[in-house]
Amino acid sequence: MKNPVRPTVSVALCTYNGEAYLPAQWQSLLDQQQLPDELVVCDDRSTDGTVSLLERLAAEAPFPVRILVNETQLGSNKNFERVLSECTGDLIFICDQDDYWFPNKISTMVEYMGNHPDDQLAFCDSWVTDEHLQGRQNRFWTWIRFDEEAQRRWREGEMMEIMLDGNRVMGCATAIRRSFLSKVLPFPDDVPGYIYDGWIGLVAAAYNTIQFIDQPLQLYRTHIKQQVGVRQEEPGERVRVRDRFIRNRTIKLAPLREKQAKLAAISQLLAERVSPDTPGLQQLHRRLSHYTMRSCLPHDRLRRLKPVLDSLRQGNYNRYADAAANWYAPYLAAFGDVLE
Repeated sequence: MKNPVRPTVSVALCTYNGEAYLPAQWQSLLDQQQLPDELVVCDDRSTDGTVSLLERLAAEAPFPVRILVNETQLGSNKNFERVLSECTGDLIFICDQDDYWFPNKISTMVEYMGNHPDDQLAFCDSWVTDEHLQGRQNRFWTWIRFDEEAQRRWREGEMMEIMLDGNRVMGCATAIRRSFLSKVLPFPDDVPGYIYDGWIGLVAAAYNTIQFIDQPLQLYRTHIKQQVGVRQEEPGERVRVRDRFIRNRTIKLAPLREKQAKLAAISQLLAERVSPDTPGLQQLHRRLSHYTMRSCLPHDRLRRLKPVLDSLRQGNYNRYADAAANWYAPYLAAFGDVLE
């Protein structure tokens, strides 16, 4: 029996004024147990010494390096779009300029993708550290609430449901098959609530072709110069039961209408790339239907009863409740939809 052909590996690195942080990331690439077959760098018109540093580092690299400097500044999303489109490897590892990869990152993820040929993307966890890569503050997945319950649902095919609660896919922890790029490129100009990595995750979730590797395979540096970073959401304002009888109805409907508009926009963007019968799109359409119902309930309370009770019986109020909410939160939401 022939050994399977080893896939070629590209590392797609985006840089912008990263002179202070780039050497550590570069060294972590040199220390990989499996070196990449190429490194493609797109610099977004840095004004420090980043490009000169890249040229010096590339001259001594044990793998081919291509350095591309954008003619005009593209911004983070479009810079990643360009670097991905320039890669030639079978597997592409997205790379930020300021992190640090453990020596087994590429080899571990290549082995995973080889053992799971149907998966188009895989992403790993990270240790969150400070500006100097010191102190393992927490696992990144803890910050974004990708806990055991979310992981269980993900494995059972609810990737889209989890992704619509918030992006779990960090670009710099991701490996993607180059053959899948045709589905995700070009990146839309605006995906409400998501940047480029969230868009990649949403498309892959629509096809149920994205999985995770439950290991921290890198350090994730946090610092004030990050263009994109971890931002923990502020808790929403608590709504008391008595408030539901006295607050203005437009205040109650505002977040529901905002959610409905966001889902409708994502649905439209995905419809341009994804077949409507994919399992992930069906999950999205069910959620969109629920929030459309909630945001468009009639003023007459009696006429609200049937759609609210129907959605409650279908389990939608439970399905879309915040994972950290109390057991009665779905029923309180339904109660509020009828009475407010």
